[in-house]
Amino acid sequence: MAAEQPQPEGAKPLSGLLSGIAQAAYHGHAGITEELLRGQLYPEAAPHEFRALLTKMSGVLKSVASADMDLNQLEAFLTAQTKKQGGITADQAAVIAKFWKNHRTKIRESLINQSRWDNTVKNMNWRVDLKSQSRHIDQINTPVAIVEMELGKNGQESEFLCLEFDEAKVTQMLKKLSEIEESITALTQTT
Repeated sequence: MAAEQPQPEGAKPLSGLLSGIAQAAYHGHAGITEELLRGQLYPEAAPHEFRALLTKMSGVLKSVASADMDLNQLEAFLTAQTKKQGGITADQAAVIAKFWKNHRTKIRESLINQSRWDNTVKNMNWRVDLKSQSRHIDQINTPVAIVEMELGKNGQESEFLCLEFDEAKVTQMLKKLSEIEESITALTQTT
């Protein structure tokens, strides 16, 4: 009966270090400091040795995350890093590969959210109503389009915007949207 293969020496602290780096760099947890990571994961390491490991692992994780590497790209990258002088060990490469496989989606989502400068449309509802009251009698029972949008960034309070369009404005807006669609189609068609 084959025994389960043990984790490489130092896999747990390295996995914890990668998690700490990701929490600080990609998830905004400012309380995760170099001193905290060293004290919790590598208490026997000298400060300069730990700083070198932290810098190396931060660089590797940044390279992997910024390229949003799939598993094939990751394998090629880590193999190159193991062959590079002053690079990483094969055991470290295995831990990094497992970490990336488990955390890629969350890190990618975090990077996307960090790269948005302006508000986004979180939700949009629309309906068509008939005016039942108006200053002018000829506007009663005319259709009105009402658009309600929720705008904001993730983690921040939303703003709500309510727009009202009469039939002429809806027609004008649809015409402009058609023009935009035609422009995009013209720009994206290959010749």
